[in-house]
This record gives sequence, C-alpha cells and structure tokens, in this order.
Amino acid sequence: MSTALDLAPATDLTRLFEGLNTPQRAAVEAGSGALLVLAGAGTGKTRVLTSRLAWLMATGAARPHELLAVTFTNKAAREMKERVVHLAGAKAESIWMGTFHSLCVKILRRYAERLSFSNDFVILDTDDQIRLIKQILQADHLDEKHYPPRLVSAVIQRWKDKAWLPQQVPADDAEKALHGQGRRLYRAYQERLAQLNAMDFGDLLLHCVSLFKQHADVLHHYQQQFRYILVDEYQDTNVAQYLWLRLLAQGHGNITCVGDDDQSIYGWRGAEVENILKFDKDFPGATIIRLEQNYRSTPHILGAAGAVIAHNTGRLGKTLWTETDLGEPVKVISCCDGSDEARRVGDEIEALQYRNISLQDMAILVRAGYQTREFEERLLTIGVPYRVVGGLRFYERLEIRDALAYLRLIYQPKDDLAFERVINTPKRGVGSATLQNLHTSGREQQLSLLEVAAAQL
Repeated sequence: MSTALDLAPATDLTRLFEGLNTPQRAAVEAGSGALLVLAGAGTGKTRVLTSRLAWLMATGAARPHELLAVTFTNKAAREMKERVVHLAGAKAESIWMGTFHSLCVKILRRYAERLSFSNDFVILDTDDQIRLIKQILQADHLDEKHYPPRLVSAVIQRWKDKAWLPQQVPADDAEKALHGQGRRLYRAYQERLAQLNAMDFGDLLLHCVSLFKQHADVLHHYQQQFRYILVDEYQDTNVAQYLWLRLLAQGHGNITCVGDDDQSIYGWRGAEVENILKFDKDFPGATIIRLEQNYRSTPHILGAAGAVIAHNTGRLGKTLWTETDLGEPVKVISCCDGSDEARRVGDEIEALQYRNISLQDMAILVRAGYQTREFEERLLTIGVPYRVVGGLRFYERLEIRDALAYLRLIYQPKDDLAFERVINTPKRGVGSATLQNLHTSGREQQLSLLEVAAAQL
C-alpha cells in the first residue's frame, strides 16, 4: 500500500467531509469493490465523485495516475478536475479524467499500429462522415434517395454503439437494414476509413474495445494501472462503453458508477438503461447507495416529477425529498400549437415583469433547437430582449470547418476529405467533373487526391 498523500494546503479529511449528508459520506468512504451510487437530480453527485477521488488519494488507496474518471462531456470533465485540484492539490492533474472518447483517443494514439493505423490518425466529424458515405454510394451506383447518407451513417453508428464490427453484425440486423446492403456499406466505409488513416467518433470506442480484446498485454497494462475507476452518468452508457468499462474493471474490480435510472433519456443514441439496472448482476456483491436528498428543487416540483416517474417500469426505485420551502405550485397549460404556446409564455413573462421580476431570472427551456423560432418571433413582437443559449458550436461553423480542413491537409497530405473541402474554397473554378477525374486517377494509381492534383500541374 502506498503512503498517504497530502491534501491541498489547509485541507484535511475532516474538511473533506464538511457539508456531506450521511449517504454522500458513505459513498465517498466506500472501500474497495464495486459501488453503484443512485443519484437523483440535484442530490450532489458531482460533489460525491470529486470528494471520493480526493479521499482515495488522501488515504493512499491510489496515486493520481492510478485513478480513471469518466464523464460524458468535456465541460463536465473540466469542472470535475477543477474541483478535485481544489480539494487535493496540483497532483490531481495526473488523474486520467475525460470523456469516453478523449480517453480512448489517448490510448489509441499509443497503440494505433496494433490496429494497422498510424498514431497520427484523423478523427472525422459528422460532415466528413456524410461526404465519405456519399462517395461510397456513388462508387456503388446506389441512389441517395433510396440510401439517404444520413440514414446510412445512423445505421453504421448504431452498430458501432453495440460494438459490432462489420463481420459481427447479426444476420437479422444486416438483412433488415438499408435494403440488405447495410453490412456491405459498413464494410466499405470501414475500409475507406482505414485507407484514409481516419476514424469517426464511433470508431474510438469500437477500436479501443477491439484493441483490448485482441491484445491481452495492452488490456493487462491498463487493468493494473487503474486501481479505481469512477464513472459519471452511468445510465447513459451504450454497449461499447459498457464493454470498455467491464474489460478495464476486471483488473482490480474497483469501479464506482454514479447514475440515475430515472434520467435515462438517450436510448435514441444507443444508451442502454439495462446497464445500470443489472449492475449488481455484473458485479456480484456490489454496494448500492441512494442519494435522495435534493438541494435544487422545491417539494412541489419533486412531487410532480415523482408522480410521473412512479409509472416507469424499468427502475431501481428511490424517492427524492428536500428541506426547502414548498415554492410555487407546478402549472400545466394546454396549448393548441406552437404559436399559442409562444403567446402564452410571452404573456407570462410580461406578467412577471409587471411584478418587478428581472428577465435575468427567467428561462424558456425547449426540447429541440427548431422550437426557439416561434418564441423568438413572439418576444420580438412584444419587445422583450432575449439571448439564445446554444445554437451552432464554434467548430461547427462553416468558416471554422474550412480552416481546420486546411490545417488537416498540411498535417496529413493524404487526407482526401480535407482536400475535397478546400480545393474550391475559395472558388477556383474546380467543378464536380474535375474532382471526379481526380478520384478516378487516384484509385487507379493508388495516390491521394493531393498527389494526383500535384502531378497534373
């Protein structure tokens, strides 16, 4: 056992537990083995995760580089690391902390050659994936009307979420998908990615799982390194993520998963709520701790949410409660359509303003971006200033994509997808016929588009 590590200055174990309720402290102090923390909304799960990481280091259970902490967003990873560094000091910077994808990239960059990639492989975004699929459809003389590229991409990504390589796709799934052409298109897509030394986001998990399964020495290395594994939002894991975690956890067997079966809403993108429901079967003898005290919402809100959730059949069960005041009752208003909804919301905002409530204390939550249009139109009509949070991300902007394509081509001259994006940006009079000729010559001579174009100058 390693010696105990110091916490940050002026911080000790007593201070580490300040403000934690009894179940939270039990989760932080849990010993070795598997632990499932069922954390309802607003119950302080992030505080538990960060405190547990600090506790494991402070008690000498693990050194920073022996800890693996997995989140679902880069923002969550940054916030968690900041909190742990605040609790445990700069040494916490050495914790392996990030999203599934970023952690897999870190591993694949080191062992890419084991999978016949070079370690400078390119990671394609959605736009590049669609363009690549269009090329494959065109080469196979398949009509995009019958094989919509985005549908083809969705099918392939669904199979990757299940950790299926082309040859592993079950016959029933292969026959039903894309008029029976799904598996063949998937194989062609993967072969083209390999030629480009490229991976898409689904590949990052898929290839990492394959790496672990095919190369026992690599898996053993990471199984022994990560003495403790901590996972956030476990209810949102898909099959590939689940397998990745299971393989790593077979080392020391110390895995802490925090999640809420009542918040599993991402089945449409591959999440398997069954992963959290069968945790105690996957890890016999696992400890289960429920965090039920809510610090965010009022009793009225928790009561309404609880009444709806109680009808769910696939859940482990918990009851959220709070010590806060009752607050305002929940209102349910029926609207005829989107315009009526926007009008009623606008009227409510004006009524709240009349009561001297600041606009900064109001928010309109929508399920999808397209729903903001009618609200924006209504707010403009009644003269209420507003700010839309979200929209296009920085790296999704057209000009940023173009700039990154130039940088990708400089870094890897054989990146044909980047070449296609910039060859006519800005306009150079290069049409689709010219580009098709370059593709034909490239396939015949087994050269990249940039090499073919340079040879023809």
